[in-house]
Amino acid sequence: MGKRVKMIFPVPMSEATRPMVESQLPPEFRRSDIDVSFVGAGSTITLADSYYDMAIMELAVIQAGLQAQEDGFDAVCINTVSDSGLAALRSRLSIPVLSPGQSAFHVASMLGHKFSILTMWERWLPLYRKTLREYGLESRVASIRTIEVRPDTQELLSGKEDIVFGKLEEAARRAIGEDGADVIVLGSTTMHQSHAHLAAHLPVPVLNPGIIAYKLCEMFLDLGLRHSKKAYPSPETSKDAAFGV
Repeated sequence: MGKRVKMIFPVPMSEATRPMVESQLPPEFRRSDIDVSFVGAGSTITLADSYYDMAIMELAVIQAGLQAQEDGFDAVCINTVSDSGLAALRSRLSIPVLSPGQSAFHVASMLGHKFSILTMWERWLPLYRKTLREYGLESRVASIRTIEVRPDTQELLSGKEDIVFGKLEEAARRAIGEDGADVIVLGSTTMHQSHAHLAAHLPVPVLNPGIIAYKLCEMFLDLGLRHSKKAYPSPETSKDAAFGV
């Protein structure tokens, strides 16, 4: 029987945005035995520009993930490098829960001695600092480089390619040449449209976190793996109503 994966984008998706989000997982990366459903989370657009916004996004992802197991999904793949809701969903669910930040950072550590995160703006830096500290990977980070372009959760990078791709390439080259990065990690799944350009023009591996997380999700399903319930114990009683589920 085929498997089903729920891919949770951390903000609501309009019909115009959906094709751009889903395009991060093109046909050649999909398998016929795994059905992927992209869903938007919450009812409020947030850019994660503050700790307040981060809390809202965390709640939205948890809400979207709670129904996955009951609805028959075989795995959850969070689609934000902030890894919002990861620990909570691993605690509540017994199916595999994967996320782009944790997945890409660890794969980057396998491909080189140091990696740099390439991101859109400075306001996202607390997201990376938090997860890198939790994963114990701070010593593997060469730098976090930002191009200071306000992100757009609706249009992503569409219409900005001529400006943004060049800025990202310049920042990545500085991370490699000045900071000692052996690998570049895109700092957001909303940046996936820049991956092909950067991978073709940079002399080091460039990781597209959404695809890395999804492919690890496939591997977990193939090998029958899931997170340790000793590390992420289930709650004694369900409190899903607290999340509006």
